[in-house]
Amino acid sequence: MSENESPRGAWVTMMLADAAQVQGGKLFILGGGWNITNAQSPSAIALIFEIPWSETNRRHSFALELVDADGHGVGIGPDGAPPFEFRSDFEIGRPPGSRPGVSFNVPFALNLAPLGLREGRYEWRCALNAQSRLEWRLPFEVRAAG
Repeated sequence: MSENESPRGAWVTMMLADAAQVQGGKLFILGGGWNITNAQSPSAIALIFEIPWSETNRRHSFALELVDADGHGVGIGPDGAPPFEFRSDFEIGRPPGSRPGVSFNVPFALNLAPLGLREGRYEWRCALNAQSRLEWRLPFEVRAAG
């Protein structure tokens, strides 16, 4: 296994954005690539799951969790809200004639209303098929508005 592969060979590319959407198998990103925001700004997480040929035609699950600078889960909403976690799954088919060794991209966008977070450092963490990597994290900072 190379340094850049997960145990199953899948890979995740992530980006923070103001908004994102998937249309026609493509990921459209508006205001992408930031890592500093304020509590009143909406946001989005843009993801591309790269699935190897050998892992097509199977269910894949993923999770996104929001943690603070100490790695503790963060709730969204009123104080005492449970830690925020988003879970979903997908399956990508293998088109006829595709050659072994080719990978297939699965774009995904999660748009969020303003999170109302306190000032500080946070991080979105992604796990794919219960596997996680340091590269599948999106650290960001929340600053006071203005």
